[in-house]
Amino acid sequence: MSTTGMAVADESVALAARRVAFHQDRGVRIDHVRRPTRVGYKAGALAHGLTETDGEFVAIFDADFVPTPDFLRRTLPRFDAPNVGVVQTRWGHLNADESLFTRLQAFGLNAHFLVEQVGRAAGGHFLNFNGTGGVWRRSCIEDAGGWQADTLTEDLDLSYRAQLRGWRFVYRPDIVAPAELPACLDALNSQQYRWNKGAAETARKHLGRVWRHPRLSLATRLHATFHLLDSSVFTVILLMAVLSVPLVLLVLMRAHRPELKPLFHLAAVFVLTFALLTYYYHTTWRLAGGPATGRWFAPQFLLFLAVSMGLALHNTRAVVLGFRGKATPFIRTPKQGSGGIVLPAGDKEARAARVRGPLPLAEGLLTLYFAAGLGAGFYYHDPGLLPFHVLLVAGHGTLTYYGLRQRRPAVTAPKLAPVLAG
Repeated sequence: MSTTGMAVADESVALAARRVAFHQDRGVRIDHVRRPTRVGYKAGALAHGLTETDGEFVAIFDADFVPTPDFLRRTLPRFDAPNVGVVQTRWGHLNADESLFTRLQAFGLNAHFLVEQVGRAAGGHFLNFNGTGGVWRRSCIEDAGGWQADTLTEDLDLSYRAQLRGWRFVYRPDIVAPAELPACLDALNSQQYRWNKGAAETARKHLGRVWRHPRLSLATRLHATFHLLDSSVFTVILLMAVLSVPLVLLVLMRAHRPELKPLFHLAAVFVLTFALLTYYYHTTWRLAGGPATGRWFAPQFLLFLAVSMGLALHNTRAVVLGFRGKATPFIRTPKQGSGGIVLPAGDKEARAARVRGPLPLAEGLLTLYFAAGLGAGFYYHDPGLLPFHVLLVAGHGTLTYYGLRQRRPAVTAPKLAPVLAG
């Protein structure tokens, strides 16, 4: 077993070295490999790790993951056919109840792992390796062209290259690999930026190849298209949100255009569509093991929608840069497990993560903008867009509050987690 990392200016290296020495003294075959540079970022670290081992199967975990001791015993038997290239497991959450942001992240990620991935696997469509918590067949990685650093989502990129080559992915939601969720807004912004920009970069790279592939069914091509363009939904949300305030003024025209009345009635329930409710309700049902989903489903669902809308500006910027092909560095997601800011003082990545986060001024201005739309709806006695504007104000207001709060100087020294996999 080996742990591959990069040169970093914090306590991670010393902490990892101590633990590796501890296990080596007890006869465990384990190496701590450090690259002198960050060339290729996480993709470069993973590619370098392959040069340090000749094993046919490669298990990959980010530093904050805590797999169970029987993880390999449960995953390796799933490579029961020579064309199985990956076994991906479901993420668990070590700190789901730590804060509002961790609860909402767990809510959204559970839907991805219990509905999206399960559905894609059942339909025989393209899956994605989630960057960690899975096992690759080495020959699959090599046949697909290896780890490449031209996108920020090297996991999604390699997943599509492998499946376009005919490799099959196995998803096991019954095997859980627990990990930490980002516990502060800066960390969440860093992760969201990387995921959404990387997804757009991967779509730019592979969408044409998917549609030119001669052996893919139309259903698989459509599923892959929606999958690769998933992050683009934030651009649509932002556009709808910005245009929604002028739309309220159409109430003046509506008095003379009765045919528009049904459209405004539809807007009143737009954000609570049956599809979204079913999607997240089914996730909560599966986690609870039955229909007793608890009294917190409705407020959690609405808060999740609100904060997702609040992230639209930040994520839209990432998506636009991704489709433009503008290269940006891989920013690590800080993890610490007990709340509070964890970015080391003077760390270049810390400053970069803060720059990429949504500026409190922009978020604050958008909060006031949507509040004006909310006020206009009350003034004109028109409920059509009130639910939409309530969620927009709540989401942007929440991010503005936490953005300002978390940019205050830290009063205690941060706790640092080891960074072992880029």
